Amino acid sequence: MDIEGFIAKYRGAFGEDVPLPVAFGYSDKAATEVRKIPRCMVGAIRKVCDGEPLTLSAGNVLCGGGGLYTAFAPMPDRVPVFVSETEHYKQSKEQVEEYIARLGIRLSEKPYLNFVRMDHIDNLDEVEGILFFAVPDVLSGLCSWAFYDNNDDDAVCTRFASGCCSIVAFAVKENAEGGRRCFIGMLDPSARPLVPKDELTFTIPAGRFKEMMNTMERSALFQKAYSIVRKRINGEIQNNKQ
Repeated sequence: MDIEGFIAKYRGAFGEDVPLPVAFGYSDKAATEVRKIPRCMVGAIRKVCDGEPLTLSAGNVLCGGGGLYTAFAPMPDRVPVFVSETEHYKQSKEQVEEYIARLGIRLSEKPYLNFVRMDHIDNLDEVEGILFFAVPDVLSGLCSWAFYDNNDDDAVCTRFASGCCSIVAFAVKENAEGGRRCFIGMLDPSARPLVPKDELTFTIPAGRFKEMMNTMERSALFQKAYSIVRKRINGEIQNNKQ
């Protein structure tokens, strides 16, 4: 299935009003002008759903954690203390240090990280992951699709992470290791105000996405049970009514 075919199937599965997913990956070429962005990049990433590409680089990623999780800069010394003692997301800075070490982040050899809505790309070259901003009913479908051909207990994971880490770092690592996990993210309270209150993220690493494109039509997305959910997504039925 090519990109155009996937988009047609995606709209068939979820409806016309659900945001199209965003492809992201590193490149030697910027997809658009490298513009100044707010300190947290998550809001700028969400706006890509409206159609305008986003290019991140070491020059416009100003958050210390963001620079780390996008692989543009080493971890600033202050991050473990900030995460543990200011944000209270971990009990100690040692836990933060251990967690970050396990991520195995390697600095990018390419200067740009591009985010482009999927109807604006021709192929999956240089793509690290496919990012969905999803309400619970859409998330149900995405998870069902991911579970269809993967019987592992961690086929879909939810892990401690900042918003940007759950979007970028997990997918990059999974691709590098040839893994098949997908990731639910945006549980980070610091970044949540930058996305709609009823949305989480669902990230499919590019290697896994190529597999899942071939199972989409046979998965639960196009079966009776999900058709009822699809109707609710598109306002054809009301809550709790079939």
